[in-house]
Amino acid sequence: MKRATIASAFSPKPSKRYSVRSISLPARSHPSTLKVEEELNKLKSWEASSSTSSSPSSSKVETTICLNGLSLLSELYRCIEDLLNLPLTQQALAQNQHQKFVNNLLESCLGYLDLCGNTRDAILLMQACIRELQSALRRRKVGDHLSIESIFTAYSCSRRKMKKAIANSLASNLKPLMDKQFEDSPMLALDDHLAAVVRVLSETSLTTVSIFHSLFVLLSLPVLKPKPSRWQLVSKLVLKGEATRKEQPGMNELESADIALGNLLLHNSSEDMIIKAQKIQSAQIRLDALDVVMEGIEKGLECLFRHLIRTRVLLLNIISH
Repeated sequence: MKRATIASAFSPKPSKRYSVRSISLPARSHPSTLKVEEELNKLKSWEASSSTSSSPSSSKVETTICLNGLSLLSELYRCIEDLLNLPLTQQALAQNQHQKFVNNLLESCLGYLDLCGNTRDAILLMQACIRELQSALRRRKVGDHLSIESIFTAYSCSRRKMKKAIANSLASNLKPLMDKQFEDSPMLALDDHLAAVVRVLSETSLTTVSIFHSLFVLLSLPVLKPKPSRWQLVSKLVLKGEATRKEQPGMNELESADIALGNLLLHNSSEDMIIKAQKIQSAQIRLDALDVVMEGIEKGLECLFRHLIRTRVLLLNIISH
């Protein structure tokens, strides 16, 4: 993959996902190497199909991309652990002339660990805020409008903090990793097994960056603020409940929560107690759904973090012998 292609994929509004091809290794490659190839091709095929079924305005699909992407990526790194555990792989990478390549892998792995940790911390803070809001909505009385603004303000503040944390990780961790290109390594001219190892590890690095970028795009969505002139129609749809999801295929859990909470701010003195109660119930439902998504991403990051730790330990053992 050319450097220009990678850079364009990380623009604020990427026009498309990575254009990656399926890899094909020699038939005599070790089964562990072929398993990594299989997982890579599976992840790329899935990502390509997700890309064609979504659009810039359809961020609902992005939620699935992030959840499933993290799961597939964790399985990919589990297979890489098996590959790095092979004596054949360890002997090949332990040679002095390959130390720079292994050091680059270690540096990238450390960068991915930082990304996992920082993103997980930001999500945990967001989850804490969501649960505080859920508790506040359960406690408040239907006719009490004084606390609504403070509830939305707290939610917006937590979203901004998460977005800032994501932006910092993007700048300090993700962008430097974009410059890692292992394809130019002279080891590709060596034996088949080592060439295959280099190839799949390089492809894995690019795929990891792609999945993290999709996650950051989702978590960095701006908060939808209530504007009565354009808000009324959408907020009415949200109030209709879960059946509304079929009418709004492009709306993800973050956007649904924004609308439901913002709808609480659209106070109308003529509203009866039933309408007000519906607004509160809608906000609670949307926050519950958002909490489930955040928890799923957090668990996916935790699982990936453990696999990255084990991968880094294996690489450290290789260069220490």
